[in-house]
Amino acid sequence: MSTPTNPEEFYKKLKGQLQDTALWPTEYLYKFIVKSDLKKIAEIEAIFDNMGAVINTTPSKNGKYTSVSVNLRMRNPDAVIEKYKEVAIKIEGVISL
Repeated sequence: MSTPTNPEEFYKKLKGQLQDTALWPTEYLYKFIVKSDLKKIAEIEAIFDNMGAVINTTPSKNGKYTSVSVNLRMRNPDAVIEKYKEVAIKIEGVISL
């Protein structure tokens, strides 16, 4: 899910896929990759704060990057996409999977 050439078209397609593959509300797993910077990791965690999210971080083998997994119950595909957009806007250099 990194950086699509046409973000709106990408999110439209993602919304269709989410509608077709899950019954809402449902558990959703976000995965992000960021440089191993405690500030960036904390910013991602803050975006999902007070939502009941289970957040796990895993450093890469060389420690240069960190994978951030966020598992939480989302009410609908629009809410999922809204969070992806928020992370993309607020966290420079994040890769969304």
